[in-house]
Amino acid sequence: MPKRVFMHIGAPKTGSTYVQNVLFGNADRLERVGILVPATFSAHDQAMTDLRQVPWRDPELYWTWERLLERFGRWPGDVVLTSEGFGAATEGQARRAIESLAPAEVHIVVAARDLWRTFPSMWQQSIRARGTWSFEDFLAAVEEGRFDGFWDHYTANRMLQRWGDLVPPAQRHVITVPQPGSPHDLLWTRFAGVLGVPDGVCELAAPESNPSLGAPEIEVLRRVNSALGDLYPHRMPYQRVVHHHLLRAVLQQRDNDMRFGVGLDRAEWVAELADQQIKELQDYPCHIVGDLGELRPGRMSESTSPDALDDRQILDAAIQTIVGMITHAESLQQQLQRPPGCSRGSSAA
Repeated sequence: MPKRVFMHIGAPKTGSTYVQNVLFGNADRLERVGILVPATFSAHDQAMTDLRQVPWRDPELYWTWERLLERFGRWPGDVVLTSEGFGAATEGQARRAIESLAPAEVHIVVAARDLWRTFPSMWQQSIRARGTWSFEDFLAAVEEGRFDGFWDHYTANRMLQRWGDLVPPAQRHVITVPQPGSPHDLLWTRFAGVLGVPDGVCELAAPESNPSLGAPEIEVLRRVNSALGDLYPHRMPYQRVVHHHLLRAVLQQRDNDMRFGVGLDRAEWVAELADQQIKELQDYPCHIVGDLGELRPGRMSESTSPDALDDRQILDAAIQTIVGMITHAESLQQQLQRPPGCSRGSSAA
């Protein structure tokens, strides 16, 4: 069994994709210095859905929690497991995970980001995961205490209490997400310090962009989700079809220049929540990496809510989306018609 296991459990929208790209992109280099990142990110993600027994897990998936554990059972060094979905586990599921890793020394790693940026990111993520509620309905549910799952699934203090209470204080780590304008590698540097990755081991590329959609584009996707009915109820089929052919191929290719976010009418509320979150983390015995002050919103400015768009703006975005999908379909058709082994630009003899 490994000596130590570092479980990076989230939170979502805290630079997880960048950190995971570094980890899996440098798996061979890390293994040579005694740090194993087993299998693939997909394996970690599938094992997470099995551990949590989520209803949207595709029944055909191969990786379970037990299969992932078997992959590194004989490794003598350190192991890193990563999925932002781990953080949403119940206390019982977290306990099962940690007990199944015994006698390894388990470390819990949580990242924290300011709520001003988290709220719109989390709502957009929920729409990308087939959600249908409006941005205002989401904000109101959080503000009025009708969506406690937000705090459980997206905030470091709640996640840390469920997972961290199961390990000694020295094995609980909170990493704050730097504010915009910080060096792009600062977040990884903080993670590397917790994991004990020596300087110079990993090759770092600039973070790959996961473009946010603009207000009209995310509203089009939300309405498409509402119209899907019972189609693609599981996450993987939805991603294979809707993510691939609509989100990535069309919506993310648009300008997406109409940004959206929390309105200034809620600025005081968000600031109070930030102070409360900081105090909870200060009072909880754990290892803080970074500055808890980074959890206070940096710049608050007014923005347009997707709910405030008029029908003409949404119709224009929908028409352009249809045009984009026609172009995408034509490209796919050309690929199907191309003879095997014939690359673009080649000519027949």
